[in-house]
Amino acid sequence: MRYAEICRKTGETDISLSLCLDGAGKGDIATGCGFLDHMLTLFARHGRFDLTVRCQGDTWVDDHHTVEDVGICLGDAFAQALGDLRGVNRYGSAVLPMDEALILTAADLSGRELLCYDLQIPTQKVGSFDTELTEEFLLAFVRRSRMTLHVRQLAGKNSHHIIEGTFKSLARTLRQAVAIDPSFAQEIPSTKGVL
Repeated sequence: MRYAEICRKTGETDISLSLCLDGAGKGDIATGCGFLDHMLTLFARHGRFDLTVRCQGDTWVDDHHTVEDVGICLGDAFAQALGDLRGVNRYGSAVLPMDEALILTAADLSGRELLCYDLQIPTQKVGSFDTELTEEFLLAFVRRSRMTLHVRQLAGKNSHHIIEGTFKSLARTLRQAVAIDPSFAQEIPSTKGVL
């Protein structure tokens, strides 16, 4: 089983996170930020990842540190669980409809961290969640997992649908990218021999 446990404690957050890439889609999430909990629960389900997250953060300030630091820990967990990336598909993509929203994500587990982000979220908040934190989460996740990720909104007017579609599309993209290709099970998916 490809598995990782991450603990991270700073002056702003105290996080423990476990991730199994070869799971059943079980999410057990408590970050202190309800909208993030919802997004990570559906991320686990659609990616078929088993994900447990506990975070105590300075949410009396706002949710920024919690969201960013959970993204850091999730990225670290992906990097640790994937190891040398032997046998993985490496690439994944999905175009996912969420009601009127249509979101495209594409990932390359390349070892080169890059986020190309093109969402036009029309409101500043969904409930108490600052919608700009969607990009902050993805930036933290991409930097620590060392992947290239493209996120593009093809349609959408509802902020909740746009963000939820993004997390679901990302989950399905990563499910594809991290899957083991039996015909390359012992190989690094690169002509360089290393990622």
